[in-house]
Amino acid sequence: MTRNNYFYITLITALMFVGCHKSGGQKKEYNGPEYAMLPPQDSLPKLEESYKNAKKNEIEKYIKKFFNNNFENICFLVAKNGEIIYERYEGYADKEHNLLNSENTPLHIASVSKVLTASAILKLIDAKKLELDQKLTTLFPGFPYTEVTVRTLLNHRSGMKKYNYFCDDAKIWGRKKTLTNQDLLNVIMTKKIPLETKTDTHFSYNNTNYAMLALVIEKVTGKKYCDAMKEIIFDPLGMTNTYVFDEDSPKDKATPSYKYNYVKYGFDFLDAVYGDKNIYSTPRDLLKFDLARNSPDFLSKDLLNQVYKGYSYESKGEKNYGLGIRLREWKNGKKLYYHNGWWHGNTSSYITLRHENTVIIALSNKYTKKTYQLKNLSALFGDYPFALGDTVSNGE
Repeated sequence: MTRNNYFYITLITALMFVGCHKSGGQKKEYNGPEYAMLPPQDSLPKLEESYKNAKKNEIEKYIKKFFNNNFENICFLVAKNGEIIYERYEGYADKEHNLLNSENTPLHIASVSKVLTASAILKLIDAKKLELDQKLTTLFPGFPYTEVTVRTLLNHRSGMKKYNYFCDDAKIWGRKKTLTNQDLLNVIMTKKIPLETKTDTHFSYNNTNYAMLALVIEKVTGKKYCDAMKEIIFDPLGMTNTYVFDEDSPKDKATPSYKYNYVKYGFDFLDAVYGDKNIYSTPRDLLKFDLARNSPDFLSKDLLNQVYKGYSYESKGEKNYGLGIRLREWKNGKKLYYHNGWWHGNTSSYITLRHENTVIIALSNKYTKKTYQLKNLSALFGDYPFALGDTVSNGE
């Protein structure tokens, strides 16, 4: 082989490698489990500065009008194509110690935790470690509800009762003892708790479903939920300010939450149950999660199609629930995917505009319902029927 031929072969090989790398054909090395969520392989197109500035101004006008310039305890982010257009961190992380909220303050994301729990379950299903229609009796011998499956937990059609409706009864458990997920399973299996409705006949939003899904994750992975979530989601995505609070967590680690008048909420007997709640995170960490969840490598196409559809049409209306995600469906075919949360003084909202590559995240640790209304900002990025225009145009 001549020196010139060697040079050209080397050059072509190098160009092929670069081309493969740019197209996403070569994946980044990761030594974790096959079912881990990984960051997107390819970046989304960069946004023009003029576009970002215009959107930032529109968002600013809306929230100034909406909050009346009173931004108490809000941690808020809007991003498109992975780029942060607007973020704001206001109020106290800990009023007693005069600590302010910041981009690194983990707040209790309440039921937005369900989206992350569902994502871990879906990754296990995609990796053939679990089946979507697998019955819980195959995982927990003696489980009394023979028709409850992983799917009916994910879409809230299991028919089980809400655990806070029966565990406060001293004859069943009582308010004086901290309840764990394993305790809840034991109660269900020994106290003859009847179903509320026949399985897979009605939608009933129910924290019991996701407390059970956390136990499914533990059963399949052989690890505690907090460790499994670190391995499947938090660590591979670089969510460094995200963690699970459970019965082993020191209480002074958790960012407190407050009533509307800044009276701090204390811990109660339900505060160790996880899966349905008890993930602490930040808007920036949830942005990383959203990018991974909306990447082509998140799930196989067939499974993904089952995630983003409604399962409950017994009653007419635009609201429905998929597999771990809420949705609004309008007659024009437009769909909004989101999840809200509330626990004690914490409220949260995660709005993922899949077709616009946009995410809106709002967290608050001082009770307010305004967190949920920030979904109206969806109208700035797509044809979503929210009354934003008048509010913005009339704002300062």
